[in-house]
Amino acid sequence: MGNCWGAEVKTESPSPIVFASGRNCKHGSKKGTVLSASSRRVSSSSAPQTPGSEGEILSSSKPKSFTFSELRTATRNFRPDSVLGEGGFGAVFKGWIDEHTFAAAKPGTGLVIAVKKLNQESFQGHREWMTEVNYLSQLSHPNLVRLIGYCLEDEQRLLVYEFMPRGSLENHLFRRSPHYHLLSWSLRMKIALGGARGLAFLHSDKAKVIYRDFKTSNVLLDSNYNAKLSDFGLAKDGPSGSRSHVSTRVMGTYGYAAPEYLSTGHLTAKSDVYSFGVVLVELLTGQRAIDNNRPSEEHNLVEWAKPYLANKRRVIGIMDSRLQGRYSVAGAQRTAGLALQCLCMQAKRRPSMDQLVVALEQLQEAKDVERTPKTEPKSSGHRGGGRARTPRRNISVNGKVARPSPLRA
Repeated sequence: MGNCWGAEVKTESPSPIVFASGRNCKHGSKKGTVLSASSRRVSSSSAPQTPGSEGEILSSSKPKSFTFSELRTATRNFRPDSVLGEGGFGAVFKGWIDEHTFAAAKPGTGLVIAVKKLNQESFQGHREWMTEVNYLSQLSHPNLVRLIGYCLEDEQRLLVYEFMPRGSLENHLFRRSPHYHLLSWSLRMKIALGGARGLAFLHSDKAKVIYRDFKTSNVLLDSNYNAKLSDFGLAKDGPSGSRSHVSTRVMGTYGYAAPEYLSTGHLTAKSDVYSFGVVLVELLTGQRAIDNNRPSEEHNLVEWAKPYLANKRRVIGIMDSRLQGRYSVAGAQRTAGLALQCLCMQAKRRPSMDQLVVALEQLQEAKDVERTPKTEPKSSGHRGGGRARTPRRNISVNGKVARPSPLRA
């Protein structure tokens, strides 16, 4: 679901679209499979193998097991005015608990929490609830949202998270509200780096997890705009042994899923890299991945933006106008180059998340992170038209290395 834990809003589901596929990294592509569904989820999922049962969860999970009564008290009986967000899973409520005992506390005292309550008629259901408990109870990283506890009582299924006061990246980028301040270029790059670090950890040998649902609504922000990944209901164990991929039923969110995954059901870490590239384009443009309110040729942001991403002089023409030029032109061009590499139609030629972390760290260290450009070239020709150049090839990494090679953009 779209997690909006810092404000009272409802999420929106992207509309079904035609996904593009192709055989190379050029922007030209062939039309692919049409997926029809009324929900943002495309199919149902199975929980990971370790641990796989409710009994194993209850015996092995580090988070606290709450009673339904405790969470009802903590959220003031799930009052409507405490709703932080709603989505396919159900609703997320704001609550308070004692930071030492975790007992329910009075509003405004103790530790603020976000309680996600499963809708009994939820499309996602119990399996995704178990998946999320499985992963978040075993994984810990500064860029993953912390799971404080859960409730498994009769038909009730709830998850208790740390409260993320800034809400979701989706809201800050796309909602026009006094509650959400315009994200500066430096903050956008900080958030991108945090998201990259979270994915890199998941893909590491320590975790070996494919996230499968990286998007702006699943990137939550703390008070200092540190990004944390949330909603692990679609996460999957990565391939083991000599296997190159995981075969699974296609699931995800329209506009973010990798084309090869949509066409074959073969899931790899590079599927997450593609989704990360989509979010980079959203950070550059301030536009949603899918928006049927835009002109028809711009419904799919990635397909429209690729020719601009491939041309350094044209990148400025698609930058978020609300930034009013307050960004590094060189930084924007390099970020566009990274996005284009992530969106390569050949999955093997996409960079790893470790490589992307290094590249984004270098952008953070640049002295002109938020310099106002002297000139802002206007986009030339038909919007979304033109022929894109083939992006530079990623630097390959042979074997295991202590630190990945930086990317060129």
